[in-house]
Amino acid sequence: MMSKDLSVGNKIVDVFLLIPAFFISQLYFLWCLYAGFTVIFSFMLILLALMDIILLSLGARLVVAPLAICSFLIHKYRRVTPSISSIEKFLRENEMLSIRRYDFIEIAIMTNHFRQKLGQGGFGSVYRGKLFSGNQVAVKILSDLVGDGDDFISEVATIGRIHHANIVRLIGFCSESSKRALVYDYMPNGSLDKYIFSSNNNALSMQKRREIALGIAQGIDYLHRGCEMQILHFDIKPHNILLDHNLKPKISDFGLARIYPREHHLVALTAARGTIGYIAPELISRTFGVISYKADVYSFGMLLMEMASGRRNVDNHAGSSSQVYYPSWIYDQLKLAEEHYDWSNCVSQFGEIEWILYKVALWCIQMRASDRPSMSRVIEMLQSDADSLEMPPRPFTTCSLQETSTELSEIESCSIELSELTEEISLL
Repeated sequence: MMSKDLSVGNKIVDVFLLIPAFFISQLYFLWCLYAGFTVIFSFMLILLALMDIILLSLGARLVVAPLAICSFLIHKYRRVTPSISSIEKFLRENEMLSIRRYDFIEIAIMTNHFRQKLGQGGFGSVYRGKLFSGNQVAVKILSDLVGDGDDFISEVATIGRIHHANIVRLIGFCSESSKRALVYDYMPNGSLDKYIFSSNNNALSMQKRREIALGIAQGIDYLHRGCEMQILHFDIKPHNILLDHNLKPKISDFGLARIYPREHHLVALTAARGTIGYIAPELISRTFGVISYKADVYSFGMLLMEMASGRRNVDNHAGSSSQVYYPSWIYDQLKLAEEHYDWSNCVSQFGEIEWILYKVALWCIQMRASDRPSMSRVIEMLQSDADSLEMPPRPFTTCSLQETSTELSEIESCSIELSELTEEISLL
């Protein structure tokens, strides 16, 4: 065997020795022609040059193509391997988590080979499944690994440690090679957005909306104060609020969540995170205050405003130009009623519970983080009477609707640029 390997090696060496000999023989041939045949010399020079170019291009293809393929495979391997290593390291350090680890074949079986798709999100697709015990589950298959698998680690680290009536329960997970999945309790009524933005305005009564808002607030307050570590969600919005068979709300999707010691009142982030329309201003510009748990309060306020109105906060197709940015229009209506002591007209126009939700929402969406209440205070406000709630200050930096709309569009454009920049950096 060794002699065979040596003979192959000698043949390769012989081939490489022949290459310079080939070119030297060409030069000698041309020198002979140049001595007496100028025209033939010129013709042969061109012909030999073309032959050399063809031979070199063929050789380059044979060498460059395998190198390119190898480089691509190494790049893909390096992109996936650090993420898998980070995830496995995290899982080894947290073996005591009371959730089960599934093989991917088990995930495929419980979802009947991913037959029934429930929805699609920024982090992957969700499928309906069934455990061997017969219990219904929702299985989220996460997208291709990016960075160090932070979205997967965040979800397992946060939901895997907590148990609360208003937070979705994580049953298990899968981490196998580059495949990742999260298994949750199945919520038969889906997400909140399909109810509050429904064409049927009576899909949820105002009393039920108030109960749902109170449940969400209690869940967020638990994340902020009820755990050993403070958990900031950073993506509170209607799509991430699930409803069980009794329409009890469950906070879900902790892919952007971060865990901090409870004594930390300031949070360090390198990039804005969240969804346009719900992102707190301080996540875009530090002039509005430092980043803290108050970012979740702002997002809850925008959610609460949409729950009370049954429409998006920003609607470019609104019938009246004054209602394009709905929170500003609502504030003007509340302020007008307060100034004229026309409370009975306000109640008849909107209803007492609706006014409670609006007032609490306006407190939560104050531009400066220091002006917003804590979630424990929000819970107290939601349980109060409408006339006992103080009128909040104008939550915008200007009194002009046009200037307010301009500021909002600037914040949203900055958010888009930051999110695009973050995606570009993560792909590098």
